[in-house]
Amino acid sequence: MSRNRPARRVSATPLAVLAISLAMLLAGGSSDAPAASAPATDGALRPTIRQRALAPRIAELLEQQHYSRHRIDDDVSLQVFDRLLQMLDGQHNYFTAADIDSFSAQRMRFDDMIHSGALEPAFDIFTLFEQRNRERIQYAISLLDKEPQWDLKESFEFDREKVNWAKSTAELDDIWRRRVKNDALSLKLTGKEWPEISDTLRKRYERVLTRVNQIKRDEVFETIMNAFASVADPHTNYFSPVNTEENRIQMSLSYEGIGASLLLQDDYVTISGLIPGGPAAVAAAASSTSALQVNDRILAVGQGTSGPFTEVIGWRLEDVVQLIRGKNGTVVRLQILPAGAAPGGNERVVSLSRGRVTLENQAAKKQRRTVTMNGRQLSIGIINVPGFYEDVQARAANDADYRSTTRDVKRLINELKAEGPLDGLLLDLRGDGGGFLPEAQGLTGLFIDRGPVVQLKGTDGRIEVLDDPEAGLAYDGPLAVLVDRTSASASEIFAGAIQDYRRGLILGQTTFGKGTVQNQVRLDDWRGQPINGQINLTVGKFYRVTGESTQHHGVEPDIALPSYIGKDEIGESSLEHALPWDRIQPARFNALSLPENLVKTLADAEKTRAANDPDFRWLVESVATAEKNRTNRVLSLNLAERQQERESLDAARLALENERRKLLQAQTAPIVDPVPGRRALEPVKAIADIKAEDQPDVVLTHAVAITADLALRVAPVRNVSAGSPRS
Repeated sequence: MSRNRPARRVSATPLAVLAISLAMLLAGGSSDAPAASAPATDGALRPTIRQRALAPRIAELLEQQHYSRHRIDDDVSLQVFDRLLQMLDGQHNYFTAADIDSFSAQRMRFDDMIHSGALEPAFDIFTLFEQRNRERIQYAISLLDKEPQWDLKESFEFDREKVNWAKSTAELDDIWRRRVKNDALSLKLTGKEWPEISDTLRKRYERVLTRVNQIKRDEVFETIMNAFASVADPHTNYFSPVNTEENRIQMSLSYEGIGASLLLQDDYVTISGLIPGGPAAVAAAASSTSALQVNDRILAVGQGTSGPFTEVIGWRLEDVVQLIRGKNGTVVRLQILPAGAAPGGNERVVSLSRGRVTLENQAAKKQRRTVTMNGRQLSIGIINVPGFYEDVQARAANDADYRSTTRDVKRLINELKAEGPLDGLLLDLRGDGGGFLPEAQGLTGLFIDRGPVVQLKGTDGRIEVLDDPEAGLAYDGPLAVLVDRTSASASEIFAGAIQDYRRGLILGQTTFGKGTVQNQVRLDDWRGQPINGQINLTVGKFYRVTGESTQHHGVEPDIALPSYIGKDEIGESSLEHALPWDRIQPARFNALSLPENLVKTLADAEKTRAANDPDFRWLVESVATAEKNRTNRVLSLNLAERQQERESLDAARLALENERRKLLQAQTAPIVDPVPGRRALEPVKAIADIKAEDQPDVVLTHAVAITADLALRVAPVRNVSAGSPRS
């Protein structure tokens, strides 16, 4: 794949989450046998022959093709050792100090392990983690035989990242006793009594224990390789074969299957939804009696029209997914236990032909809002861009209808124009973690006529300037871009270019600060199937046309808006081993001219709107409360104290909500046009009466108002050369 195609920013997932999370999707397993030189006679997980051969190749890529070209030596070995422990037990809930001491002999051997492929010592560390995991969960289950004492004055420290390892099993027992008591207390505060609490937690912990017992070698290998990769930089990652396919799906928004969303409930893989346009949804529309329905449970999966059924009760979710997915046009049969039916009765078989499924809910979407300002009605288009995606396989196959962010946004702009006058356009990139770099180029090109978009610096130090790939403008009117702290990578390239060209205003929060480029390296290009997975390797850094890097710094908004996302806790600057910030020479480009003091004028107008908008004041106070609660790392385990804390928080939230509603009702001329129907809300008497759909997206509403204000003050940019290529 081209070096200009960085993958979405991703991070390795700590497998310790298995012990506390029920929703985690695990990676796929391998059918390879363990290495002959390391028989797993003790039941421990061992690296496969394939993995032993793959590790040195990954080491070679990290040393020779990574941007830093760092050598994996004893110093790196120490860092990898610490990183692996952090990934497995970052909260210090499983290992004891004695366990850590027992690993000390391996601290200087990780460089030798990856170069030779002799990964057994690293697998042994994981095996002990798995054992400690089981012990902790089994101990947690044993505590459910007796109801806790709710009147004790004690607390639970839920953030243990910076505390010392437990000195003994007895100390760990006390940590977990408090942990289980906190879980139980959370349920008791909802009105449940101990028998129901105990039963609920027992089932929860037993399901977690089942997941722990289903960990496979590919997951262990992926974790160990990511310990090495993350020491190179936070955005270099190894993906197992199954996660390679999941990454491809996320980047292309398509896959071949039946189009059903699945979740794991107890031991059953359950239908949680049908994706519109997919084979399952089409069949359900044609026949409600013989098709899949939400909450149906899958008992077994059969391949083709007559292949034998494989029972999947108790299987891992992702393993069942792999059985159901398959080549377009092939048949899969599902043995179903209908929703609500008791086990053993009313079973039926659903036969479906697999097809190409498009994840429309993850694609760009549009809406339109009307704003009254200065006696004028202005129509503002909003396009939400959740990612910079492209169906690479469809494009390579010369599919004229292949999906991509640029193509979708261009289509949505044309649809907005066709629907009626479009006075301004707002692109919402909040939560957009990035994706393919060419899509950032293409999207920028929809709004500038021609010129450089971004600069790349590779491992050899050479600078490459990437231009707008297509002359002309898809939209020449007033433009604003809304970002937040989780807008990263390709989002920052686009926002930075729009800001540098003065083509539009950047609104919201300082972006993530990821200024690096990744290349997707398939580790088995010579094979028909991705049995070795892939590594997303950092091979360069990108720079704005001004020569400034977004690394650590991000893109600063022209007009700031509040956010619940804490800047200090999220962002490149908070990640270990992040590459440093620097700058290079600017490219040649021509920025547009804006009216004098335009940004200040718009910011002052927004400040006035915000001061007079009850929704905005509600948001600011809510953010302040969330920030205050975020600093609290300790919870009381005394029932009376927790009840008082919750009642106090609920009362404060209720008062804040009702004050908002009261002020909105009193407004005769709203400062900011509301979402339809929101201002008729009556006061509420309880937290339960506050519906999620009644909570306003204040940031979006104010971003729309700023865009409308911008539209009153600037003219379209048609026939203006937005830039010139570098000579």
